[in-house]
Amino acid sequence: MSDSDARADSARLDAVAVGSAVEDRVYALTNLPEPDGGAFVREESTAVGGVAANVAAALARLGRETGVVSRLGDDDAADLILADLRDRGIDAERVRRGDPDERTTYSMILRDPDGERMIVNGGEAVPNLRLTDEDVAYLRRADLAFTSAYAPDPVVSDLVTTKKEDTADFPPLVFDLAGPLSELEDRATRPETLDDLLPVCDLFVANEVSARSYLGADPRNAIETLRERGVRRAAVTRGTDGALLLDGETIVEIPAFEVETVDTTGAGDAFTAGLVHGWLLDDRTPEDAGRFAAATAALNCTAENARGGLPTEPEVEAFLNDR
Repeated sequence: MSDSDARADSARLDAVAVGSAVEDRVYALTNLPEPDGGAFVREESTAVGGVAANVAAALARLGRETGVVSRLGDDDAADLILADLRDRGIDAERVRRGDPDERTTYSMILRDPDGERMIVNGGEAVPNLRLTDEDVAYLRRADLAFTSAYAPDPVVSDLVTTKKEDTADFPPLVFDLAGPLSELEDRATRPETLDDLLPVCDLFVANEVSARSYLGADPRNAIETLRERGVRRAAVTRGTDGALLLDGETIVEIPAFEVETVDTTGAGDAFTAGLVHGWLLDDRTPEDAGRFAAATAALNCTAENARGGLPTEPEVEAFLNDR
């Protein structure tokens, strides 16, 4: 075992995020094209993203000690992603590289002048991720484990099984249904795994589109369905209409904050990180944690790319004090 491995083994982390760490290929367009329509690329750039890495980065920015379990290719994009994680103080010891011909997973982000976007994914590295015994041991040393529907189904299935078999010693599990089921088919979490996940999930997060695709319901009915299926804590985000939180039997409505939006990429991940930071790790009330999460998401939208506007905790508190 290397010295860095030994340090990672002995360190206690606030949260470990499992799943996607990707390259973002960002295209600023004249407009988002309709079917059979077109658009013109005004600017293009490369950044870093991925739900798991974004949540870890947002939590790190809020002052939490975080780590990531993911898989990259053996290419320049992997170098970029690893350098960014390390620059943010995120433990990347469990981020591994694949075969020489394996491509780092990427997202093509098409963004219009108002900051709205469409995302297309490719690259086989993240779909090839599988958990090892060392990964599970690493997770056990964290105060919280996070994953999303973009993690491969075998990974999420292993987390669910481990949580079921060892509820007392495995950390609280947060899951984000970040995409609709049609987008996840054959490459990420399956509906059957979601069904198994609900009873053991300590916080289930979805957006309006993904919740409807899985539960066939609008946000409020989705929250009520989750409660009926044994979920104790949940959040369904609704964009500019805010979010609904489930706390036991209580449903709490959280308004969104209006800001000058530059880019909505990563807003959902920032919201999830803010909610985890305030509700699960800091034990705030759902109302306070929800407002903190909404502010974190809003501030991230004021700059370009998935992590461009990630705020510190004092910056979020100052934003909230002004409202």
